Amino acid sequence: MATERKSILLRLDPAVHDALARWAGDELRSTNAQIEFLLRRALAEAGRLPGNAGRIPRRGRPPKKQAPPKDPPAEDTQPGKSPEASAADPPDD
Repeated sequence: MATERKSILLRLDPAVHDALARWAGDELRSTNAQIEFLLRRALAEAGRLPGNAGRIPRRGRPPKKQAPPKDPPAEDTQPGKSPEASAADPPDD
């Protein structure tokens, strides 16, 4: 069961917010996800990220499933004839 995420009010200088929003867009993240990513990275680099901190939830489109391999195309043969014979014989009219 997922734990509930904390909501906080964050006051930022508009220029800082704009820069974060542009950076988030470049990395295909929301501004909120970019802020959390940067905070987690800073905590980890400082050795302060708690070991019990949950992972950042994956958002967006799920990964593509690999399609099963397609069967090779069927040979154009007539019943009872081998592929070589079908290719060598002209069609019956």
